[in-house]
Amino acid sequence: MKNGAGPRTLWTAGGAADRRMLAYTVGDDPLWDSRLLRWDVLGSLGHIEGLRAADLLSKREHARLRAALRQALKAVEAGRLRVGRGHEDVHTAVEDWLTRRLPGIGERIHAGRSRNDQIACDIRLYLKATLLSLQGSALDLADALLAFASRHRTMLWPGYTHQRRAMPSSAALWALAFAEGLLDTTETLPALWAMLDRSPLGSAAGYGAPLPIRRETIARALGFAAPEHAVTAVQNGRGKLEAAVLFWCTQLGHELGKLAQDVILLSADEFGFLVIPKELSTGSSIMPHKRNPDLFELTRARAAALDSDLAAVLHLKSKLSSGYHRDFQLLKEPLFRGLERTAEVLGMMTHAIPLLQVDRARAKAAMTGGTLATDEVMRRVEQGQPFRLAYQDVAAEVANGAGLARPSAALLVSRRSSTGGLGNLGLPAVRLRLRRARRWGIRESRRFGAAMARLAGRRGRLE
Repeated sequence: MKNGAGPRTLWTAGGAADRRMLAYTVGDDPLWDSRLLRWDVLGSLGHIEGLRAADLLSKREHARLRAALRQALKAVEAGRLRVGRGHEDVHTAVEDWLTRRLPGIGERIHAGRSRNDQIACDIRLYLKATLLSLQGSALDLADALLAFASRHRTMLWPGYTHQRRAMPSSAALWALAFAEGLLDTTETLPALWAMLDRSPLGSAAGYGAPLPIRRETIARALGFAAPEHAVTAVQNGRGKLEAAVLFWCTQLGHELGKLAQDVILLSADEFGFLVIPKELSTGSSIMPHKRNPDLFELTRARAAALDSDLAAVLHLKSKLSSGYHRDFQLLKEPLFRGLERTAEVLGMMTHAIPLLQVDRARAKAAMTGGTLATDEVMRRVEQGQPFRLAYQDVAAEVANGAGLARPSAALLVSRRSSTGGLGNLGLPAVRLRLRRARRWGIRESRRFGAAMARLAGRRGRLE
C-alpha cells in the first residue's frame, strides 16, 4: 500500500473506496488465500487455453501469458510471489504480478471470467489435491490398525456394552473395527470426487459471459472430467461442496475421536489393557507419578472441533437466494481449518498406533465372571437345551455367585468361526479393500498430477 491507501482491487475502476469499508470486506482473505496461490496460477493457465481456443488471444499473446504464468508458479513455489498486505485477495496478487511483467497483455487474462468462478476453480483444485492426500493418510492409518490387529490376533480382552463387560473380544477385533470404519469413509470419496471433478470456469459471475468461451477446453486442460453444466449451478453450489467435504472429514473425525477415547479408557489404571509408551505421554507439574494421554485427548478434541467447522459452513450457506453472495468469502476459514485439522489428527494417530503396547496379564485377568456367561448359555444350547431356558438358568447362577466354566482362549476363539468374528478375522479381505481404495487414489492422483504438470510445462506429475 502507498500513502495509507487501501489494498489494490480488481473491481475499482476509478475513485477512492472507503478504507474502513475495504478493511472490513477484505477481512482475513489474504491469510486464507495464501493456500490458493499455486491453484490460482494453474487455474489461470487453464483459462488462457480457453481464451486461445476462442480466438480471444493471439498465438503470441497466449505464448507470452503461458510463459509468464509458469514463471509465476515457480515464484510461488520459491516463496517470491505471495499474497501481500497490498492485495485484496489471491486473484489480485497473481494479476498484479502478471501485469507488471506483461503490460498490455497481462490485462487480457480476466476476459470471460469473474472472481466468482475463479475462486470456485481455485478451491476445487485445492480440494482435489488435499482430499487425495487425506485419503492416503486415512489408508495409512487403516494399514497401521490392520498391522496392530495382526500382531495381537491372539490377545483376548473383554468387549463392552453400556461400558460394562459383555463378551470376549480381542485387541485385534478392536483395531479391525476402526480399520474398517476408516475404509467405509474413504470408499465414499469417489462419489464426492464426482461433484468436485467439474470445472466452474466460464460461468463467470454466475450467468456465463457474452464471449465464445470454450468451457470444455478449459475443463480438459485443468484435468476436470467436464464443465459444471449450468453456469447458474456454480454459485448455487457454493457451500454445498464445502459442506460435503467437511462432512466426509467429520466421518473420519468421529472414527478418530472414538479411537482416541478408547485408547484413553483402555490405558487407564482401572483397565490397563493398552499401554501408552512414555514418549507418547506427558507429565504433571505437581503429581510426579502422572503420565497423561494428552495426545489422544487433543485428538478427541480436534476431531470434535470438525463438527463446528461443518456447522459453520452449513449455517453460512443456508437460506441464501440464487447467485453469488459475499457471505461465501467466509466459507474458506472453516473449510481450510477443517481440512488441516483432519490431516493433523490422521498423521498423529498413524504415528501413535504402532507404538501402543498391550498388557497381556491385565487383559487375561479381566476375562472372568459375566464376560463368559453368554458362552456358557451357548454351550448348553449346543447340548440341546432351549436357548431361553439356558439363558434363565445361567442368569440365576450368576446372580447366586456360582462360578462358571472358564474355557481356554483357544476354545473361546474356535467357537467364533463366523466371518469377521474373533476366530475368523478375515484380515486379507480387509486388506483387499484397502488396496482397491489405494489404487483408486493413485489413479486419480496420476490423472490430476499429469494435468497440472502439462499446464506447468513439466514432465510427469506435479505434486
